[in-house]
Amino acid sequence: MILLQPGRLLASLHNEWPFKLRLSLWSAIITALFVGCMVSALAVVATSHMTRTQFAQLQQLEQEKNQLQTEWGQLLLEEGAWSTPARIEQIATQRLGMRIPDVHDVEVIRP
Repeated sequence: MILLQPGRLLASLHNEWPFKLRLSLWSAIITALFVGCMVSALAVVATSHMTRTQFAQLQQLEQEKNQLQTEWGQLLLEEGAWSTPARIEQIATQRLGMRIPDVHDVEVIRP
């Protein structure tokens, strides 16, 4: 076993280390590109998630729109059934006691 002094220990580790730890322009560029790739990958994931969420919401809203259109069509048919002239005349005679005027009761006003 070899005992080394503290100064010699650092020198021997420095000589044995396979990589020189120095900051160069290429390492800064590679690090920046790696960080940019990670940021863009996270942005793609976030965008995909938001797209799927909004598409599911769109599908739900379209289904609700179809249901409301069906209900609107049914309400229009019901309105047409309730507002037929024969039904209005029947209600007028039964509930309000109205009748069609006789020919003698009609007065014509000339302008």
